[in-house]
Amino acid sequence: MPMRNTNLPANPCVTGTCRSQALLRQIMLLACLSMAAAFVPVRAQSTTAPVQPQASLRYDIPAGTLDQVLNHFAADAGITLSIDGALTAGKHSSGLSGSYSVPDGLKALLAGTGLEAVATPGSGYVIRRATAATITTSGTVLPTVTVAGHRAAIDEAPPLYKGGQVGSGARMGVLGNTAVMDTPFSVTSYSAQVIENNQARSVADIAAMDPSVRMSSARSNINEDLTMRGFSVSSADFALNGLFGLTPYWRAPLESIERVEVIKGPSAALFGMAPGSSVGGVVNLVPKRAGDTPLMRITTGITSNSLFGGHADIGGRFGPDNVFGARLNVMHRGGNTTIDGQSTYQSLGSLGLDFRQRSLRASLDLLWQQERINNVVRQFQLSPGLTAVPRVPDNTTAYPGYGWTDGRNISWLFKAEYDISQAVTAYASYGMRKLNWGAIAANPILLNTAGDYSYAGGWQRMPTRTQSLEAGMRGVFATGPVSHSTALGFTWLDQSQELGFYTGLPPGISNLYTGQLFSTPSIEGINNLARPYLDTQLTSVVLADTMSFWDDRLLASLGLRYQKVEGQSYNFATGMASGPRYDKSAITPVVGIVFKLRPSLSLYASYIEGLSKGDTAPISAAITNPGEIMSPYKSKQKEIGVKFDQGNFMTTLSLFELTRPSAGISGTTFGVFGEQRNRGVEATIAGEVVRGVRVLGGASYIDAVLSKSVSAMLKGNKAIGVPEWQANLGAEWDVGFLPGLTLTGRMVYTAKTFVDATNTLKIPDWVRFDAGVRYAARIVSRPVMFRLNVENLLDKDYFGAATAGYLFIGTPRTINFSASIDL
Repeated sequence: MPMRNTNLPANPCVTGTCRSQALLRQIMLLACLSMAAAFVPVRAQSTTAPVQPQASLRYDIPAGTLDQVLNHFAADAGITLSIDGALTAGKHSSGLSGSYSVPDGLKALLAGTGLEAVATPGSGYVIRRATAATITTSGTVLPTVTVAGHRAAIDEAPPLYKGGQVGSGARMGVLGNTAVMDTPFSVTSYSAQVIENNQARSVADIAAMDPSVRMSSARSNINEDLTMRGFSVSSADFALNGLFGLTPYWRAPLESIERVEVIKGPSAALFGMAPGSSVGGVVNLVPKRAGDTPLMRITTGITSNSLFGGHADIGGRFGPDNVFGARLNVMHRGGNTTIDGQSTYQSLGSLGLDFRQRSLRASLDLLWQQERINNVVRQFQLSPGLTAVPRVPDNTTAYPGYGWTDGRNISWLFKAEYDISQAVTAYASYGMRKLNWGAIAANPILLNTAGDYSYAGGWQRMPTRTQSLEAGMRGVFATGPVSHSTALGFTWLDQSQELGFYTGLPPGISNLYTGQLFSTPSIEGINNLARPYLDTQLTSVVLADTMSFWDDRLLASLGLRYQKVEGQSYNFATGMASGPRYDKSAITPVVGIVFKLRPSLSLYASYIEGLSKGDTAPISAAITNPGEIMSPYKSKQKEIGVKFDQGNFMTTLSLFELTRPSAGISGTTFGVFGEQRNRGVEATIAGEVVRGVRVLGGASYIDAVLSKSVSAMLKGNKAIGVPEWQANLGAEWDVGFLPGLTLTGRMVYTAKTFVDATNTLKIPDWVRFDAGVRYAARIVSRPVMFRLNVENLLDKDYFGAATAGYLFIGTPRTINFSASIDL
């Protein structure tokens, strides 16, 4: 298939397009105003209110220990459940799938266990041994309710935790779906509900919710990258349903996403090596799936300054026993942003199909995304002679004041799994992605404290094709008193990138405080052919086993992954190979232990390694080993922590040390002589602390230093772009005197940050406040949700920093209003 031409005009409107976009904006605005004027308040039930005992709810609770499954059921049903651990010890449950009242759901879960649930005053239940009246002469509890429905898929999103903001578990690569309390790592799974309520447009908005995650590029830059625990995580390294290389390359929209799973620290042993060598953590995007209840949700909205948008989310199941499901999401937004002279146009289309039977489950995800930003902003580089960072300019400043970026992504992913027996499941998945991207942009360089900067522009094109595959088998068995959950897996990723780079655009000088805009240089008549740039092949084999001791009180996970890394770089000006082919391999382990002092309290410890592609020694007469290829760099993380699940809210406290080596020149030899060591403590909280009040966030402290360096002067210095303190705390309050009304707020704090290796340049600390309100109502018996969110409420001007030393300006005050109706 021929690649589409990225030589696009600066004005994206073509004949009839602008008129249709203007008409679409007017229709959306009228829809918002009409719904706001016509809403009829109703007595809306809080999502965290206790469920009436006879009301039926849909449950999709995966198999696990009886304690885990009962706790999940209680959280979903909004009931208090008293459990004596001695009664449930050693007992397992196949989970629950289907619609049940609370009493019937408890009966189904306890069938065959010799236990029963007895109601207590209020909305509580207590688990006790079954009475004689419910036991037959053989001593077995009568199965009054039979659990029917499909078996949960290995990578199906676990149930929501109390409050609906996060999931009760996450996909942990080769370890499969794992409950948070059973995971020897720090992990948070952000839900579609929290994405919708915060009107999150991309993964960048999730960074405002996590204390160990920060943006490392501007919101309207070409790319949206993150730092996690002080190390960079590229947007190109996000995973889609557990596979790398398939998400939109520069920016990942969230309208089609059910969960955003954030796993902290290097995870090569769990997921395999990321194609861009990120080691700070893994961001896994879980696509939406159709539920048993049909859904047709239409959302219209406006973002300041005049960015209008619409989103349709349609899903349902059909066929015998609802074995087939389809979920369609379509989104478009366009208009002017809060940045001077900037406009953007974004479109998304996704279709998620799935098939589920007792022994066979399969899914197909199709994703198309397009984004255009006119007057794209870039990050600032720092001039070597700079003595101090200039004061931050107005946050609406456009820099360097011209250019555009235009990208189109097409991805698809097929997954299937088959139960060979009750104990053994085989699985396989395969996906592809095509990116066609181009941009005219310039990298500004700060020259002095007066805010002067120089820039040199270029026209860049980068077509990219990726294939990703995973296959394996999982099994459960026992060796005496020890239960095993074992997985053998294989992954393969092939990615080819081409590059066309024209650097002849005229340079210039501007100033941060003038806010000057320029005309985008013309590229008419310029031949910018894309030629081979980089080919990467990643192949791995992994074997992992989670062992359960003492009635699941002790869980021990062990795993080894053999990773082979191959690649070839090219001179994009000629398309000829540049240097020798990279061909190295490494083995990365994972060790994790979880000890449950009681079902609600877990202690954990883990050791895991990550991989980055090694560098190649430069070709130079001054280097004694020119062209030598370094083996893959191993990043290592040690972590210990405690997790507490109160039933209504969940907290994690962790201590970690993460090291990553780096290469450089010592004397005349190129080698791995440097190392960055990040030691820290992290605390997170999620859930409903008191009835009607939900919190989400936490705080982290990181001591990031250059523990090894070629230069003795740099050893012991603070690492670039890693603040010591970070804190994010969001809260929601369901206003009791006006049912349906919820007030929200968030505080985001980042401490001062060094932005050069000598620690002579730093940016000051900053704090940002966000606020919002939402209201649940009905229009003609249809549920409607109005949402108003304000990011950067006080319009704070601040600098952000990347670990490479780049600076960018924080997002201006941005107002988002939307109205959603379920038809």
